[in-house]
This record gives sequence, structure tokens and C-alpha cells, in this order.
Amino acid sequence: MNEKKSIVYLGSATRKSFSVKSKLSDFFISKKIAGFGGFLFLLCCSLFFSFAISKYGLIPGVLFLGAIVGIPFVYGITVYPKFGIMVFIFLANLIMWILRMGLNFPLGTLMDAMEVFLILGFFIQQKRKSDWGLLKGPISVVILIWIAFNLIEVINPAAESRLAWVYTIRSVAVIMLMYFIFVYNIRTKEFIKTILKIWLAMSVFGALYGLKQQFFGFAGFEERFVHSDPNLEQLLFIGGQWRRFSIYSDPVAFSYNMVNCSLLCIGLITGPLKPYKRVILGICAFICLWSMLYSGTRGAFALPPVVMILLVILKFNKQIMTAAIIGAIGMIVLIFMPTSNPTIYRFQTAFKPSDDASFNVRKMNQKRIQPYIQSHPIGGGLGSTGIWGQRFAPNSYLANFPPDSGYVRVAVELGWLGLFIFCCFIFTILRVGIINYFAIKDPELKSYCLAMLLIAFSLHIGNYPQEALVQLPSSVYFYLVTALIVVTKRIDDEQQTQLKSKFV
Repeated sequence: MNEKKSIVYLGSATRKSFSVKSKLSDFFISKKIAGFGGFLFLLCCSLFFSFAISKYGLIPGVLFLGAIVGIPFVYGITVYPKFGIMVFIFLANLIMWILRMGLNFPLGTLMDAMEVFLILGFFIQQKRKSDWGLLKGPISVVILIWIAFNLIEVINPAAESRLAWVYTIRSVAVIMLMYFIFVYNIRTKEFIKTILKIWLAMSVFGALYGLKQQFFGFAGFEERFVHSDPNLEQLLFIGGQWRRFSIYSDPVAFSYNMVNCSLLCIGLITGPLKPYKRVILGICAFICLWSMLYSGTRGAFALPPVVMILLVILKFNKQIMTAAIIGAIGMIVLIFMPTSNPTIYRFQTAFKPSDDASFNVRKMNQKRIQPYIQSHPIGGGLGSTGIWGQRFAPNSYLANFPPDSGYVRVAVELGWLGLFIFCCFIFTILRVGIINYFAIKDPELKSYCLAMLLIAFSLHIGNYPQEALVQLPSSVYFYLVTALIVVTKRIDDEQQTQLKSKFV
């Protein structure tokens, strides 16, 4: 008898809880706090927070506003990863521009938090729909090895500072986890198109803003930025002309992103597009390359012609060969023609490195550091060079060494063993990309894969004269590109399987 009463009691309690949930859902979601009840609710909230602010100051109000915006934002990123990916890419492009305006907000921490929530959402999704097969591919294996090697660096006996490792690991190894987020969540051609449209829109905006800086000058907050540090001013003002940086952190990040967007356009043009879309992509590529010239980054100037060699090899046909020959003739004329224009002259010096004093200084520095690299197989520790080395170990041998190259930095901080693993990583990406490109049947997906392969090759080459893979948004795009090389092949395989099943 008692058991029956308890069952009845539990059942009634459950019905009551469901009734409360349904009423709350109806009030907040269906009716959207409408009617007299909504008026009373909002009136009570306003009175409560007015009292709290008058009693305790602005802190309760700020916390309340943060909760209103932050909780839905965190929920959206974690539960709806596609939304999180789009927001992450969007902010990766604008973060430095916003910070330069003087906004006192930890946007860098926000980006790190977004990565954490996206990774958390990934594990939540794995509980619902397990798919650990993405860890088995050759690229995934090399990434996991590279992450493990970077984590082991925390116990490097040659490291002068453990704090330098803490500050560096997030921009070197943690960002690599985004590759798995991209591979898992990008499942359709439609979502790929959405991502590429965001990429194109942000890059073209950056290109136009760079042209605005060139022809109309810096904004007030940008003037304060360039004159805030004599060393920065000396770096940006060369040959009587300011180097432009657009919405990005510096001229290097600006120029590399312009090159990558132009290569994205070129790769997409090879796909099955309507003529007007090809024209639009061609205009976007031209605007990006034009704007890139005003960055003054010689390492970026050489990338388009070098990458075009790979394009000719991969897509060997009459049209490509004709365009390549015309482009080569134009490049030769541009390189060797006499000019008094400082922008064109700086472009010409990129193809005459022996006449470049800064290039010769870099060669001397690299020659000087070779014995150290050879005697330290796992390097001097992650973060031992650059700003973190100067901050946490200012008197160390490596703190004031300027690597001026992504590969040199890897060799110095992670040793020749780390450099070997990193080169294997880059080789694996290019190898898988080439194999997938020739294996994909769908012309649209084939053009996506080609564009990603061209960009990956560009970043690989560009990582030698500059550090191409550690600055936003290039660091995000690099792992997006790597993921799309894998995703395009997976989607094509699924399409081919569906086609075969229809004929069986």
C-alpha cells in the first residue's frame, strides 16, 4: 500500500515539474514575455536592478548585462558549433583592429575561451554521435605527434622559463585542436560555401581598408598606434613611405592574408561557376594583390608567382599555360623595368635578395645560430625567443635572437628534432592535398581542394622569410585549410557512395 502511495506521489511530482517547465517555456519562448505578465516581470527586474545598482554601484548591472549576452553566446558556441566556427573566423579577422581602437577588453582571452567551448562542444557531440575516426588519418596522426612534442617541451632542461611555455603553447599547440573541430563539424558543401563567403568578405574588407589607409591616411587611433613606440615607427616607415597593415596586427599578417585570399579566388575560378561569378572572383583577387603591395612585405611579393608554378603542374591545360605565360611576361617586365615609384621598387627588391641588406642580416643570424641548433636536439624551449623570451628570460642567450622565420623559430625553440617533425607535418598536408585533389570527382569540391592546396603551399613557402603560421587570422585559416583538404574528399566519397547505391 505504501509503495502505491509513493508511486502516486512521484508521478504527481513529475507532472508538476513538467507543468512548471511547460509554463516557463510558454512564457519566455512562445509568448516572448508578452502581455501583462511580461510587463510585471520586466518591471520587477528593472526595480530590482535599479535598487542593486543604487546600493552596490555599477558592478551588478555590468554582471547582469554580461550574463544576458555571455550565457546565450557561450551556449550557442558550445551547442551550435557551426555558429561558433563562423563567429570564431569573424573575430579572428577583426580582433587586432578592435584592440587597436583602444577597447579595454581581453579579446585574446575571449578567443581562447571560444576555442575551449568549441572543444567542449566537440566532446559533447561525441557522446551523442561518436566519430573518433577523424583521429586516424595521416594528417591527424602528425598533428597529435606535434601537439605531444610541444607539451613535452615543458620539461625541456634547456628552457630558461616555464612561464614562456605557458604563454606560447596556446598559440602553437592549442590552436591546432581547431583542425579536429573543423573536420568534425564541416559536413556539407553548403557550409563550406558559407565559410568561404565569410573568408572572402572579411579579406576584401581588409583589402579595401588597406587601400583607404594608403590613399586617405591612417585613422586617429591608428596614428596613435604607429607613433606609440619608436621601434614600431621605424619598422613601419621605410623608404619615405608608411607600410600599411589594414585591420590586421602588422604588415606581414596583412600581406599574407591578401595573398591567401587571392589564391582562394584563383582556386575557386577553376570550378564550375557562372561567368559573372568568375569575374567577381577575379576582381576580388586583383583588389587583394593590389592592396598587398602597400604592405611593403617583400616575403609576400614572391608568393603568387611561386604558387602559380604549382597550379600549372596540378592543372596542366591550354588555358592555364596561356595565363601562366602571360603572367610570367608581366612579372619579368615589372621586376626589371626602371622606376622611381617606391612601392614598385620595393616589390622589385623582393626578387633580388642579394641586394637586400635585411636579407643578408637574416642570413648572418641564421648562420650564427646553427651551432646552437645542432647541439640542442629539442631546442631551447617553447617561447624562448621573441616577446615571451624577452619578458620571462631577458638575460638568456635566445631572448634577443630575432628568428625572422617560422622554420628558424621552430629549429631554435624545438631543436632539429622538432623541425623534422614540423617538416613532416607540412609534407603530409601537401601530399594528402595532392592525392585528394586528383581523387575527387565532384568539380566543385575539386576546386575547393585546389584552392586549399594552393594556400597551404603558399603558407609553407611564406613561413621561411616570415612567421606565417602564428598570427591571427592566418593561424586559424591554416588549420581550416588543412581540414578542408580532408573534408572535401570525405564529402566526395559520400556522394560517390550515394550514386553507386542508386544504380545497385
